[in-house]
Amino acid sequence: MVTQTTSSIPVDLKSPGQVLACMGFLEAAEVLLGGVEAHFDWSEAQATFVLRADGDKNPFVVVLEFLSKAKVVELTPGGYVEGGAADDGDNEQEEASPSEPEDGDESDNDDPGEVQGRVPTPAFPSGEGYRNALPIQLVDDGRCLSVSHWADGSSRNDFKLYSGNRSANRIATQMLQGVRAKPKKSQSIGDLKNRGLQQLWQEQRGALLQAPFDVVTPMGGSFNFDPRGAWTPIDAGFSPDEQKKNGTIVGIAASPVVEILAAIGLEHARPDQYETRKVRYAVWGQPLPPMLARAALAGADLQLLMRRFVFELDLSGKNKVVTFAQEENR
Repeated sequence: MVTQTTSSIPVDLKSPGQVLACMGFLEAAEVLLGGVEAHFDWSEAQATFVLRADGDKNPFVVVLEFLSKAKVVELTPGGYVEGGAADDGDNEQEEASPSEPEDGDESDNDDPGEVQGRVPTPAFPSGEGYRNALPIQLVDDGRCLSVSHWADGSSRNDFKLYSGNRSANRIATQMLQGVRAKPKKSQSIGDLKNRGLQQLWQEQRGALLQAPFDVVTPMGGSFNFDPRGAWTPIDAGFSPDEQKKNGTIVGIAASPVVEILAAIGLEHARPDQYETRKVRYAVWGQPLPPMLARAALAGADLQLLMRRFVFELDLSGKNKVVTFAQEENR
């Protein structure tokens, strides 16, 4: 008989990013462990996400340990040329946001070590490779997770929220490994500016294992999935980027765990964008395997206990940002 382990973590059902991150735990555990089923339990005041997988290890621990060691590799189509036709129009200047610093502040060239490798692949999700939206793999010890929803060339909504001069590779690397300043003359590695999942795993492992979505840290940029890190100039009353340039560092606290796992969760599933910038998702109350869980997230009628939520994608420049959801009454 195959041994299985069941564990749970707290989740805010009104946070789209946290629900998508639960899907990320499900998808990652399926690849790393197999035999996965999951559901949401809202019988108590604090809702939880319940995950079961093959083996005798806590599946949340397995996933977080993998991410704490993973390197980011970009995938390119055959014959990809940097700056080719697919990259036309990339030099357009846009309003800065947390996931899109202005040129000269934090460009893709800040840390030469961020581009950790590229691998050509015969199965590329879209027709051509656009350098800021190349799909990636998270790799460690022969195991890998593909993350490519922003490069989806199918009829599905790609649910790409970030825009501008930052690559998906760079955002994912920062969510995992944090952000470092350029090394000083006496340094081999620059000072840590913002923590990523790997630093949080080293410094706050106990807190991450108890409630991984509750551990937040100042972040300079993200995929824009965690509504706690969302801002617009009107909402904030000022531009965090401008405050930074005036010598005051303004931290936007959010969860790199939510950000990277939400991106993984969108690999095979999408919430339902039923109108322009209006999105619906659902949570389900009994154990489902990944194939059915993906359908449930989009609100498919599976004849089981479900709760449905709606939210709007706000705008910050040309970036879309997730906001907190409201439950639908049915």
